[in-house]
Amino acid sequence: MAFGIKRAELLAWKRQAEAGEIAFLTHYWLDERFPGCTTVTKVACADRKKLVKWGRQYGLKEEWLHQREPFPHFDLLGEKQRFILNKEGKEEQLVKLGIPTIQHET
Repeated sequence: MAFGIKRAELLAWKRQAEAGEIAFLTHYWLDERFPGCTTVTKVACADRKKLVKWGRQYGLKEEWLHQREPFPHFDLLGEKQRFILNKEGKEEQLVKLGIPTIQHET
């Protein structure tokens, strides 16, 4: 069950993905298969090859890709979600939901 996102955020995510960009959308999410996970980040791109290549740098396997057209996407959960959002400079995706981000080393 997804909740905690605004229509404008969803539409912006879709536009970015359709334009061939790597698009990030984080929202609250509950699924009994993943106890302890309360958020998910969907990383989508209409250019499937580009998305698969992007995912490889983070150890994401092609078979984990959800093939939902026109928005194939990876679901990021837990520490992997926090790590990738930090590396991509997308911490605001978590901050907006009140989720602690990874502390940067100084």
